[in-house]
Amino acid sequence: MYVLTSCKIRRDLREQLASANPSITYQFCTSIEEAEEYLPKADVLLTYGEDLDEEKVERAKNLKWIMVLSAGIDQMPFNKIEEKGIIVTNSKGIHKTPMAEYAISMLLQVCRQAKTIIDQERSHDWDRSVKMTEISGKTMLVAGTGAIGQEVARLAKAFHMRTIGVSRSGKPKEFFDEVYVENEGLKFVGDADFIVAVLPSTPETKDFFKKEHFKQMKSTSIFLNMGRGDVVDSTVLLEALQDREMAHAVLDVFDKEPLPEAHPFWEMPNVTVTPHISGISPEYQPRALDIYKKNLEMFLQNKNNYINLIDPRKGY
Repeated sequence: MYVLTSCKIRRDLREQLASANPSITYQFCTSIEEAEEYLPKADVLLTYGEDLDEEKVERAKNLKWIMVLSAGIDQMPFNKIEEKGIIVTNSKGIHKTPMAEYAISMLLQVCRQAKTIIDQERSHDWDRSVKMTEISGKTMLVAGTGAIGQEVARLAKAFHMRTIGVSRSGKPKEFFDEVYVENEGLKFVGDADFIVAVLPSTPETKDFFKKEHFKQMKSTSIFLNMGRGDVVDSTVLLEALQDREMAHAVLDVFDKEPLPEAHPFWEMPNVTVTPHISGISPEYQPRALDIYKKNLEMFLQNKNNYINLIDPRKGY
């Protein structure tokens, strides 16, 4: 069996993979450009997902399984993948620890005025009049109650928060006091001190947060988006921030990335911009490859109980 990678994998992890099963030949490439010549031979492709198009999938004549070493699969050519009957799995869930830590840490930074304190330190300004607030005992609304959303809610519970979940199904989930279907749940944005978006990019979630939702928010609330940028129109969000419909927005994702240098978000005091880094962790690849190894056993045994099996018709 021939396994091809189109993304850079750590040397120690490459060595582990290559030595684990002598019957598998690994071709480790660091980009799709380097990997292209090997595509026709590949039975399995390890990728981050954004480097594939219909032409490349068509060239991969023997390809039977694509393992995406990330959770984001919205750029994949699913029509061609479905046409060729290729299995797709992803690494959903591996981001939950770093992303939940990001969410709580950023909320703490805003509430404890980290930006102001750093500025004061740089200017040697001993000013104790900085207005700080606590996150304990507040209400958090989380849009998206999957693995990441549940981990955010779990950490929020350590701060004695009321946690409200919003999801497609509205099914109860661990660490949430309440979970509602999307339209019903968004009625609670006015109750929330923190609104955390961890939604994927799908046709259903595009422009999920609308102008009327921001108008309902508390003027003291914090909006944090670390899911996908297209769940809110940046123009709508910009207007809401300019109108002070919330106290602060923490934005790790945007509807256009990279965020243009001239975009107003960069200069706004009530916005914190980070460059799509909430999921970064040294444990990222080991966790993703653990899922790959478990799914590899299923693949070799011709079984179908894969972890994170994707339906190409739905795109998730």
